[in-house]
Amino acid sequence: MKGLELAEKYYALYGKEAIKKAFPDYENQIAVGLVGEGSECYGYDDDVSADHDFEPRFFMWIPRSLEKEIGFRLERLYAKLPKELDGYKVNPVAPVGETRRGVSVIEDFYKRFLGTEDAPTSVEQWLFIPSCYLSEATNGKVFRDDSGVFSQIRQKIASYPEEIRLKKIASSLFSMGQSGQYNYGRSRQRKEFGAAKLALNEFVTSALECIHLINGKYCPFYKWAFRSLRELPLLAETEPALEYLLNESEENSDKTETVEELASLIIMELQKQNITDEKCNGLVTHAYSVNYKIKDGFLRNLPVPAGR
Repeated sequence: MKGLELAEKYYALYGKEAIKKAFPDYENQIAVGLVGEGSECYGYDDDVSADHDFEPRFFMWIPRSLEKEIGFRLERLYAKLPKELDGYKVNPVAPVGETRRGVSVIEDFYKRFLGTEDAPTSVEQWLFIPSCYLSEATNGKVFRDDSGVFSQIRQKIASYPEEIRLKKIASSLFSMGQSGQYNYGRSRQRKEFGAAKLALNEFVTSALECIHLINGKYCPFYKWAFRSLRELPLLAETEPALEYLLNESEENSDKTETVEELASLIIMELQKQNITDEKCNGLVTHAYSVNYKIKDGFLRNLPVPAGR
């Protein structure tokens, strides 16, 4: 059974009625679901996932205004729920507090991922937050949210504002061009094969970011970046070539042709979306073309790499 399914079943069988019985006057202000860290929040969990931190679990999110009133009692309620479901055991309570289950104040939950208690409101805030944190803050599933408070913030950060997306695409293209189309070849010429490998690693990392951005998605934590790539509607077919750049020996194999093929595929998609006007295969040139599309003067005039 997948972790999200297990979590929803655990809530439906045990949590829902317990909350209703103990907190009839507050249940419509308690949002419930599973969002955040853990492969199960993405639906990526498998047999390997069960070796650590895998258990029936869910969050109960409450506004700060209710923390003193019901927070402790609600946590006590969660601690008394059955300790096993379908053969999966609930892990012991951590001695230093929980961040993966139980009661969480809505404002604190989002601040942990975003650095702010609500959705970002400034260019600086949007650029500062790593995409993997935004991915974790918007993954999983909300089982119940009658008041809509938790889900309203979730909806506001569901994807990047368009001009932030453009800046980040420009930044990832710049990094791809510098690492893959420039420094990779120069490193090989010098027989600096370690540096060449690092250049390819940077190219692949930036390409994964760029492809997610092209799809209007956040790139998750590196552990799940390829797994997420396979589910994207656009450019998922690049996975074998990107893995080839990482897997094959560097000293005996020049991968310049593969880098250029990947660059061409990405540029073609950018042209389809009408966010670059250039016709060449130079990724840095396209980075500046994308950046030029940004209407906000402050954001456009930031250095192109500032989006990473």
